[in-house]
Amino acid sequence: MQNPEIVAEIKRKAGPGRRIVFVSGNFNTIHPGHFRLLRFADECGDFLVVGVTDDNAAGVLVPADLRLEAVRSISYVDYSFTMSEPPEQLIKLLEPSIVVKGQEHEVHSNPEQDAVDSYGGKLLFSSGEMRFSCVDLLRREMLEANLSSIVRPKEFTERHGFSMADLREVMEKFKGFRVTVLGDLIVDEYISCDALGMSQEDPTLVVTPIQQEKFLGGAAIVAAHAHSLGADVNYFSISGKDSSAEFAREKLNEWGVVAEVFEDDSRPTTLKQRFRADGKTLLRVSHLRQHDISQQIVRKFVAAVKVALSKSDLVIFSDFNYGCLPQPLVNEVSDVCRKNNIFMVADSQSSSQVGDVSRFKDALLLTPTEREARLAVRDFNSGLVVLAEKLREKTNAKNIILTLGSEGVIAHATSANTGTWLTDRLPAFNTAPKDSAGAGDSLLACCSMSMAVGTDIWKSMYLGSIAAACQVSRVGNIPLSPQDVKLELAD
Repeated sequence: MQNPEIVAEIKRKAGPGRRIVFVSGNFNTIHPGHFRLLRFADECGDFLVVGVTDDNAAGVLVPADLRLEAVRSISYVDYSFTMSEPPEQLIKLLEPSIVVKGQEHEVHSNPEQDAVDSYGGKLLFSSGEMRFSCVDLLRREMLEANLSSIVRPKEFTERHGFSMADLREVMEKFKGFRVTVLGDLIVDEYISCDALGMSQEDPTLVVTPIQQEKFLGGAAIVAAHAHSLGADVNYFSISGKDSSAEFAREKLNEWGVVAEVFEDDSRPTTLKQRFRADGKTLLRVSHLRQHDISQQIVRKFVAAVKVALSKSDLVIFSDFNYGCLPQPLVNEVSDVCRKNNIFMVADSQSSSQVGDVSRFKDALLLTPTEREARLAVRDFNSGLVVLAEKLREKTNAKNIILTLGSEGVIAHATSANTGTWLTDRLPAFNTAPKDSAGAGDSLLACCSMSMAVGTDIWKSMYLGSIAAACQVSRVGNIPLSPQDVKLELAD
């Protein structure tokens, strides 16, 4: 009998003093009625427990593991499990404050009533509220890629003399490549909402949250992309001491990224929340600090990175300008890379924050946006080619790729044959992106690895553009799928 063990685990997870609410059922296919029921139950207490019947229960159509997975995808549910005994038996052991059933059960006999009466609990029935969104559809929007919207420009490959087979060969070189990634650890939380309408008191859009999904962002997802594409990755960053840091460490470990994350008591782990409705972001809220890490942490950080550099082929600086990579740290790591002929690439983001990508010198590749490049060279009037050349001169970078959002990318690089500087452009490959937030990170990881294994800028920017197109075909950051990328490289 599994009930005593389950009850003990539920009480441990709920903690003392919290009102436990219990719901049970088959949950063959999650539909709006289930969602309304669980939302109602969640609002009745502090810790929602859901028991999913096993495969021997009457009316079961879907295997228990699949039904349990569907229930666990609903953000309101704090704990769920497969239930092999009648619910009233577990209720007597657990003694939840409230048991919730659907409104349709109110007119029937309910054995749960005697169970809750035995210890003074309550049996409630769902309110039948009509606002809902389908969780299955939301998860499909989040996680399923729409690769059918990717269009490859063929004239670019003809102009630069390469084929999709050449790019597939490049990807084979990623296996076992050694990459060190330095930069900000960010957790992105996507909060899907129902838009209820306008407030009558003031002109404010009113929404209700229905599902939360967390993803790793910042330099952490760059590291995850590199590992997913085949590289051996060491990742170094800073975090607070909080639940976001725990989530990040669990994800990095799950994805196989070797990470050393130094705790900084003076800051929380950077958390960015995006409130979305109908596939659009309504509001972003950032929980962060932007001051430089202390000299003491810098010394620990640099010492650890130097150990990793002895076994590195490429260093990626992924800077979000929240204080993780102060200039003395960048300078010291860069000096080691120069002395040991380790390739360096860098990206320094300036969206809501302000950074300076030109502080990264002698890089194999820089990948700023147009705005970031203009901020770096203080030029807000010149054309893109002149802008790229000014940035190259200031930083002594070997190659510049300007990312232009929906307009694609421009590369500024030297010709291997003549030594002259050449510029070429690629449009954005994905004609219907779901979420552009991770485009730059995926391009940075794929393109920089391609160049570091000896591929020219033209093949590399094409491969990076394919990676970015795959990434923006879904909502939220998850590691690039090599299978998706290779599918787009089919002849």
